[in-house]
Amino acid sequence: MTGPSSFSIGFVLTPDYALMSLASAVEPLRAANHLAQKTLYRCSFYSETGGFMPSTSGGGFYTEPLARLTKIPDLVLVVAGGNPMLYEDPALEQMLRGLAQRGAHLGGISGGAAILAKAGLMAGRRFTVHWAHIDPLTEYSGDLLIERALYVIDRNRYTCAGGVAAMDMMGALIAREHGAAFAREVSDWFLHPRLRMADEPQQLKLAQRFDLHHPVLEAAVEMMASHIADPLSPEQLATLAGCSRRQLQRLFSDQFEMSMMTFYRDLRLAKASELLQQTALPLIEISTITGFASVSHFTRCFSAKYGVPPAQKRRAAMATGRQAMGERKGPR
Repeated sequence: MTGPSSFSIGFVLTPDYALMSLASAVEPLRAANHLAQKTLYRCSFYSETGGFMPSTSGGGFYTEPLARLTKIPDLVLVVAGGNPMLYEDPALEQMLRGLAQRGAHLGGISGGAAILAKAGLMAGRRFTVHWAHIDPLTEYSGDLLIERALYVIDRNRYTCAGGVAAMDMMGALIAREHGAAFAREVSDWFLHPRLRMADEPQQLKLAQRFDLHHPVLEAAVEMMASHIADPLSPEQLATLAGCSRRQLQRLFSDQFEMSMMTFYRDLRLAKASELLQQTALPLIEISTITGFASVSHFTRCFSAKYGVPPAQKRRAAMATGRQAMGERKGPR
């Protein structure tokens, strides 16, 4: 039975959300109710038009239309995936601003914080977002207080990076309301023996991501990743890594079966591809951000790597996003 102290959470689902991100937030709340043998948490689900709201995997939740979100839950969480930087929903933004004016506690899961930020609701608040959206959001506004954390709770704003990070944030919420021991009991229920701290990294370190075991190679790749807009020369990379250019080239050939500058260029092109799909930045800005001397040079390199020019890659991503949004909305 629902007690007077139950905590209500409204989840606002947007097109292309990931089922894991939502389930990782909802399931700990369900387990908390089960283990406590009473309703500690109440969940409700909303979308623009209501009805069944599928995730990218096809599974999903039945939702109420946003217009019915009249009674303010204790916490409203926007769940977003896909490309939230290009997602536009004036009605949702207006509703969120109205909730904020009425003192609602707001938050975002995965790309949800990007939607809140675009609505002007994260100013002066520390927050996090899925790592794929951090750079595009930084380019959108350099004044945002974005952190590369698993989750951030800053006063009345709750944000997490998505995926299983939602479980860690809910663990922190449960611990605050019902104690750390009970939060650990909920975590153990899901064979998740350790709730991670908020400031733990979202991604593997570069050495783990690329399976690097040589300190010189690790140092060189770290420097490449931190010098995307201002690429270092082979001589600079070798000097800073503490070896000769010839030795460094041999290490890259042995590890990746390509030259170090080809690896470096591919790293920059991967960042360019991310920006093309996640932002509306013009090609000239993307080429500059990723260290190419001109748009024409960038276009040639990008086309050679991905088989299509950057403008076509962007159009395809935008078309996919529009199609997905149309499919999710369906008839009213």
